[in-house]
Amino acid sequence: MGEDEEKPVPLKVEVLDKIAALVTAAFGLVAALAWNEAIKAIFKEIFGTADAIAPMLIYAIVVTIAAVILTIVVARAASNAKKNV
Repeated sequence: MGEDEEKPVPLKVEVLDKIAALVTAAFGLVAALAWNEAIKAIFKEIFGTADAIAPMLIYAIVVTIAAVILTIVVARAASNAKKNV
């Protein structure tokens, strides 16, 4: 048996880890919904009605691009943090 073998993680630790991940995801969803409403209100102020198709398409494109960029930035930061530990 070498030192590189990983010890099994206790079930209690795994459950707590998953609960923490789910709670974090839930708060992330709530924050995303809040930002969604705020951004829609801004678009409504700028473009008039929120029901217009063009502004909503612009909104969807901008949010998608921002989400992709932020996902890449966060993934790189997490990767660098793991390397530095």
